[in-house]
Amino acid sequence: MAGLEAFDFILFGGSGDLAMRKLLPALYYRHRDSADTTGWRIVGVGRQAFSRAAYLELAHEHCRQHIPAKDFNPAAWNAFAQRLDYLQLDATNAADYQALAAKLVDAETRVRVFYLATAPSLFAGICAHLQTAGLVTPDSRVVLEKPLGRDTASARQINDDVGAIFAEQQIFRIDHYLGKETVQNLIALRFGNVLFEPLWNRFWVRDVQITIAETVGVESRGEFYDNTGALRDMVQNHLLQLLCIVAMEPPTNIEADSMRDEKLKVLRALRPIVGGDVAARTVRGQYRAGAIGHRPVPGYVDEPGICAGTHTETFVAIKAELGNWRWAGVPFYLRTGKRMQERLAEIVINFRAVPHPMLRTASGEATNRLVISLQPNEGLRLDLMAKVPGEGMNAQPISLDVALSQTYQTRQWDAYERLIMDVIHGNLSLFMRRDEQDAAWQWVEPILQAWAQGGQTLKSYPAGTWGPTASSALIARDGNAWHEEG
Repeated sequence: MAGLEAFDFILFGGSGDLAMRKLLPALYYRHRDSADTTGWRIVGVGRQAFSRAAYLELAHEHCRQHIPAKDFNPAAWNAFAQRLDYLQLDATNAADYQALAAKLVDAETRVRVFYLATAPSLFAGICAHLQTAGLVTPDSRVVLEKPLGRDTASARQINDDVGAIFAEQQIFRIDHYLGKETVQNLIALRFGNVLFEPLWNRFWVRDVQITIAETVGVESRGEFYDNTGALRDMVQNHLLQLLCIVAMEPPTNIEADSMRDEKLKVLRALRPIVGGDVAARTVRGQYRAGAIGHRPVPGYVDEPGICAGTHTETFVAIKAELGNWRWAGVPFYLRTGKRMQERLAEIVINFRAVPHPMLRTASGEATNRLVISLQPNEGLRLDLMAKVPGEGMNAQPISLDVALSQTYQTRQWDAYERLIMDVIHGNLSLFMRRDEQDAAWQWVEPILQAWAQGGQTLKSYPAGTWGPTASSALIARDGNAWHEEG
């Protein structure tokens, strides 16, 4: 990989979980595989009183856990550590920013990335203090981690406050699912091949299913999660962005605003779920005690940091519909949950059955399906019907399976690697624009309000299952089934 221009990467929340688990490993990989890194400088910022040596030791300890042993090269790490520094800074104390300004005083013309891996409530204050300290330059960018606000009004307030300091083209609202290789391949699959475009509409697609399932519970995020829930944490951003990639019209090019204009049209075409529709088209659940991999795990209410009697959802299923020409009448089923049976993220396109069933099949229906796997293994699979060897014309499903790790004999970039590099290069294509985010909140908010008013009962489900039975009933009412149940 060619070298990058000189840049400063200032990581607020520099000793936090996201920094240690994702961001520093991503930067290590890009540093290791870049031809020229002489202009790199990475500064972790946090309230803890670490010396530089202590911070490097902490980073080394955690990155060793999250970087596979075959990829962790001591010489490469030592070279990377030379670019890594630390500064103790209280994000709420304006005076502390003078120390950061002094550290960066020699670099006013460099690309400057402020990555805010902090609570969203700190975003506005951090940006204001950066401006007061004279740290915001024309080549600065700010990266905002989700969730951005709790509802439309709070998200707009954060955007107003940050937008008063940074121009829209300097603001990178990150959603790491858009950086996954398979999501990029979905774009290539749709717009780089003539094969699927004639089929990518209501005449040939029966339903679309988007699932993000996790086997983990809330882990150390109990207090945060109990004030957020699955709808805000996963649906408003990750699942809706994946829906946009599946459903959007072909953009005129792959420039940032061309892509984001088409995604915005999808969000605005989502039929509102309000009033009585909330109970009919949504399911909210909360996991109780069960087993994951034959190991007993506690219920959500017994996790650390969870309030007694909480009604926070850890599972959501939604039947969404688009009011536009291409997708009218096609259900988009969205599902996400914690403590599920498998760790899985996938997009499933179920095509309609053949109009006349000539062939005998074990299932009684000849169907085709495209499965885009995002995790744990990235790949594409197309299910087709073929003749069973032997006498008679009996058909059975076969699969054309593409595992990206086997197709390309190179290490697949982590999503954060790609997105961090895009920030440094100023490429906004994979980041949410303000109007996109606003449209997503406007669609989600009536569901949140109806739930708060008792519009949908919280269903419990045992840890280690696929969620509440009501989720299966939601999709079964249309004569469909979730992929693993079909």
